[in-house]
Amino acid sequence: MSLKKLSKLPLALASQSPRRKHLLSVIGLKFETISPRVNETPRKNEPPLNFAIRIAQEKNDWASSVLKGKIIISADTIVVLDGKILNKPKNKSDAVKMLKSLSGKTHRVITAISINNQISKKRLNDHEITEVTFRKLMRDEIEEYVNGGSCMDKAGSYGIQEDFGAVFVETINGCYYNIMGLPLTKTYKMLLEVTR
Repeated sequence: MSLKKLSKLPLALASQSPRRKHLLSVIGLKFETISPRVNETPRKNEPPLNFAIRIAQEKNDWASSVLKGKIIISADTIVVLDGKILNKPKNKSDAVKMLKSLSGKTHRVITAISINNQISKKRLNDHEITEVTFRKLMRDEIEEYVNGGSCMDKAGSYGIQEDFGAVFVETINGCYYNIMGLPLTKTYKMLLEVTR
């Protein structure tokens, strides 16, 4: 299926993330958005990957119960350091603590994707993992970045796009767009598969 045909399908994004909206728009897709209401609390001893997959699926289930006749895309992105999930910071001191823990280390960004074609009854679930290595950060740049406020709505307390957080990253192993919240190539290939 061509991108032109794909963009004419009744797509819905189960997310209010401005980054995910932007990424899907960048490749020319048109879609409506809905904000899923799910409890994003990890279960006891739940592995990070399992958690991300479960939340992406639950977001899709919720959206699928509200919308009909759509192709619903949902995703969940988490930052994992030493096997522990770093969520969005609760406050500025929490953000500083997270960035200090990421400084000079390699962490993983995991995005789970769930796509449900309500028309054909096809559903696909997949995930992408990107390794990100931070350079050693200075205390004053961490505090200046946190005081700027842009990190407060981001998992791991940093953003890599249109943000000073970009200069924290030394190397990336994997999909860049995954770090922004949606691995574009994988999502596009899943859309092609689910609409065949």
